[in-house]
Amino acid sequence: MLDQAGIMMAQGSSIACERISGVNDNMHQNHYHEYYEIYFLESGERYHILHDSKYAMQPGELILFSPYVLHRSYGDQNVPFKRLVLYFSASQIDSPQLKDALDHGNGLYRPEAKNQKEIHDLLQTLLNEQDDSSVFRSGYMHTLLNMLLFSIMLQVHKEEPAKKEQFDRMRQVISYIHTHYQEDISLEQLAKIFYISPYYLCREFKRHMDCTMVQYLNVTRIMNAQRKLMETDLNITQVSQETGFSNLTHFNRVFKSVTGMTPSGYQKHIRK
Repeated sequence: MLDQAGIMMAQGSSIACERISGVNDNMHQNHYHEYYEIYFLESGERYHILHDSKYAMQPGELILFSPYVLHRSYGDQNVPFKRLVLYFSASQIDSPQLKDALDHGNGLYRPEAKNQKEIHDLLQTLLNEQDDSSVFRSGYMHTLLNMLLFSIMLQVHKEEPAKKEQFDRMRQVISYIHTHYQEDISLEQLAKIFYISPYYLCREFKRHMDCTMVQYLNVTRIMNAQRKLMETDLNITQVSQETGFSNLTHFNRVFKSVTGMTPSGYQKHIRK
């Protein structure tokens, strides 16, 4: 399914909204982006994986992802769904306190009926205004966005992830990766830590995450490398060392395979 809103963000938009209907449109790989995402489910059922948590989503609920947060969505076989997705950059958030709340508020939200309608109406208005040619369009969308964000943060409580016994072991492994990605991690080491065989770990990780443990570890390291390049004054060599890479050549190769550009190219891109 083509992500038109994502294309708009890549082309320089600061806010982009899109409605999509689909069936059997499942993400098989975790991904992340450099902007915030609000995903509002209008109909159907969806599941979301956010780092080491799994959420079951019903119509009228929304899920929030901050930049550089690994996630993916999928649904049961032949179950149609419709959703509104909103992307926005950090520059569009008016309040430092609001931005902090968003960064610490990743996960599923279940609004009450009144709040649900208010949130949906704001999203629909943002979608409508996106195609308006008025000189006030940009400022109006900015105002609508912040009204929406304050409404969510002030009125809606975040839900706990769904408990799935068969997913618990992999949750522990994923949590360990996110906590220790700076260290030298191997399949054999993880298997010992969690008292399982390397074969079982490899098979179950692939089954639950649709990627190998090494692929997931590499994406986690590069995601954190991007954040360090954006938010700190560390040079590329220092960033490679702080994100678990044994040498700069390997870091450069993995960085390009994940992001499509070299670390130096990414650094120039964000400094523009």
